[in-house]
Amino acid sequence: MAVVAAVFALLIKGFVLQAFRIPSGSMQDTLQIGDRVLVNKLVYDLRGIHRGDIVVFSGQGSWGPQSPPASGNAVDRAYHAVLRGVGLETDGTDYIKRVIGLPGDHVACCDASGRVTVNGVPLNEGSYLYPGNAPSADSFSVVVPAGHLWVMGDHRGDSSDSRYHMNDPGDGAIPQSAVVGRAFAIIWPPSQLRVLPIPATFEQSALNAAGQAAPAMPLAAGGVLAVPLTWLWRRKRRRSGAQRRRPGHFAPDGGGR
Repeated sequence: MAVVAAVFALLIKGFVLQAFRIPSGSMQDTLQIGDRVLVNKLVYDLRGIHRGDIVVFSGQGSWGPQSPPASGNAVDRAYHAVLRGVGLETDGTDYIKRVIGLPGDHVACCDASGRVTVNGVPLNEGSYLYPGNAPSADSFSVVVPAGHLWVMGDHRGDSSDSRYHMNDPGDGAIPQSAVVGRAFAIIWPPSQLRVLPIPATFEQSALNAAGQAAPAMPLAAGGVLAVPLTWLWRRKRRRSGAQRRRPGHFAPDGGGR
C-alpha cells in the first residue's frame, strides 16, 4: 500500500495538483506562514496566466537559488518527492507571488495617490495588501519583457519580489516558463480553508488598453484573413495544375502537405 500511495502521489504531483507550504510572510495577509496551498498545474494548459493570479514558480535561472543535487538513492528520492507532493517539504527553489503585470504591460509606482499602475490604470489593492503597507516603498517603472511576468508579494514591506531583482535576468520579471501552476485554495489549517479568487481590481477592462489589446487586433485579423487567403491559394494551385495536366496522366495534389 505504501508503494501504491507513493506512486499515486508522484503522478498527482507531477501532472495535476501539488500542495505547497508557505515558508515566509511575503504573501500576508492573504497567506500566512505555515499555510498549505493547493496548486493547479494544468490550468495554464487551458488558459493564459491572468493578472491577479497567485503563482508558484521556480527561481532557477532568474532569482535563484539552484536546486540541490538529487539523492542517489531511488527510495530516498521517492520519499522526499511524496513529502513535497503533500506540501510537507520544499527544495527551496520555489517562490509564491501575485502576478501584477503580463508581457508588454507597463507597470509603475507610484501615481499621485501612491498606487501601483498597470498600463496607466491604478490598482486598488486594499482587499489583499498587508494592513498598513504602502503599495511600494520604492518607485519603479518597467515594461514587462516578452515571455515574462512582473510579480509582487502582498506583504510589500516584507517581500523580495520583482522590485528587488531588477539587476537579475529579466530585469526582475520572471519567465513564464518557470511557473509551476496557480495557487487556487488554502487547504490547511482548517481555520484558513478558502479559495483564492482574482481580486476585483484586476478585472478592469482598461488594463488591456495598452500592451495587451493592441497586439490582439492584428493577430485576430490575421486569423480571420488566413482562412479565405489559404483557400484561394489552394484553389489557384488546383486550377493551375489542371491546366498543366495531360489526359490520362495522374497529378497528385500536393496542397494537403
